[in-house]
Amino acid sequence: MIHRYFPHTPEDIAKMLGRCGIENLDDLYADVPESLMLRRDYDVPSQMSEDEVRRYFKELAESNLQSTCFAGYGFYDHYAPAVINHIISRSEFLTAYTPYQPEISQGTLQYIFEYQTMMTELTGLYVSNASMYDGTTAVAEAVMMAVANARKRNRVLVSSTLNYLYVDVINTYARYHGIVVDMIPEKDGVTDLDAMEQMLASGDVAGVVLPSPNCYGILEDYTGVADKVHAAKSLLIITAPASTLGVIKSPGEWGADIAAGEAQSLGMPLNFGGPNLGYMCCVKSLIRKLPGRIVGATTDADGKRTFVLTLQAREQHIRREKATSNICSNQGLMALYAAVYLSLMGPEGLREVNEISCARTHYMVRKLEETGLFEPMFPERPYLCEVAMRYNGTVDLDILLQTLCVDYGVLAGVQTDDDCVVLCATEKRTVEEIDALAEAFVSAHNDLKDINSQN
Repeated sequence: MIHRYFPHTPEDIAKMLGRCGIENLDDLYADVPESLMLRRDYDVPSQMSEDEVRRYFKELAESNLQSTCFAGYGFYDHYAPAVINHIISRSEFLTAYTPYQPEISQGTLQYIFEYQTMMTELTGLYVSNASMYDGTTAVAEAVMMAVANARKRNRVLVSSTLNYLYVDVINTYARYHGIVVDMIPEKDGVTDLDAMEQMLASGDVAGVVLPSPNCYGILEDYTGVADKVHAAKSLLIITAPASTLGVIKSPGEWGADIAAGEAQSLGMPLNFGGPNLGYMCCVKSLIRKLPGRIVGATTDADGKRTFVLTLQAREQHIRREKATSNICSNQGLMALYAAVYLSLMGPEGLREVNEISCARTHYMVRKLEETGLFEPMFPERPYLCEVAMRYNGTVDLDILLQTLCVDYGVLAGVQTDDDCVVLCATEKRTVEEIDALAEAFVSAHNDLKDINSQN
């Protein structure tokens, strides 16, 4: 019996098999070795009613460990206005077709245009693309963009203070595109700019990648760096969590040619790992090298404002092997999410988010110092809402963090070394939660210490 959701009748199947010159469907797999064939029933659960399915997934969700989040390192637990989910579900924006046909996809094109406008304001650069998959691939694409612009140069300098997740993805891209990646050493928690200048002297550098804030949460000072990079005929790429651009000096103000990074911090839930949103903006002269889609505003035959994809000659579906990028799609729903978030928060709201986060993080540092277990790794360096703390305890840091997560329900930062943990306190973290974090560290440390002494 043919399944009701399968449209082909036995006559249809017989006709297709005859066209293929075989007698039955099993013959389609004649070249598959017997050892690879599955000769048992699929392990598929029996059917459920709607109520049973809801109950099943509710129980499944409850098995997830819900922790109070003090982790950051590229992904941040920020507040999101409840109205966002309602707005992004509206049919005007969820156009049911790719925006290549503007006459039937105005909703999609409009929110992408608004997103691009807001990102250029945040980064201080001329143009933004229509978003990318995530921050790591966005920065890696920026590296490829710099090399494509330089043509005969294939060397890129990357600061050692860049988040290691970004470094790993850059290296993966570089390996398969013949790009040489050299790491600029760090000095006292920041990029060694003197070393960078010496490395630029070789004259073969296509681009330089610098973070702000860096992997320790430090706000680096890049005064005069753009002049040095440009004097070497290289491009300057600066990456930063999008939310922080509401208060810190923008890549454009530093003189960057490209800004790329992660926009998850614009209120997007962590969701146990995604989805994320990569942003990329650049100066006007690089617009034809910019990967992904770009939406522009124009007027139709009736003089009404309308939106279209622009500069399509640079798109992957036309240039194919000559395209400047591996990426031709975009995180459409997340771009809409970011646009709605920024519209609701406005410049004042974004500033307030970061000011509260900064205050909570500095309070957290004081409380952790009081425990005697931690001290700032770089006490003289400025930081915003994330900080690297040196661990001075006597039990293994990895085990201590695991204990806090499992037994205390606290995700207490991201361990980056044997004695280093990077912690973040966003505006969602209360003073009471920070006090509880410090108490939990002391309690868990003492318990583990007692267990070790008994053994």
